[in-house]
Amino acid sequence: MPTLFRFLFVLAVLAGLGFAAMFALATLVEPEPREMTVTIPQSRLNPK
Repeated sequence: MPTLFRFLFVLAVLAGLGFAAMFALATLVEPEPREMTVTIPQSRLNPK
């Protein structure tokens, strides 16, 4: 039984580290806005 508790504890610690990493990325990293241009073919502008 102690090995089961140890296994669950390790899984809980790994899940906590993953959650902390995702939280840190979501709150500390700011995306840089940039311009985007998309070329549209002429055939899609005037469908017939």
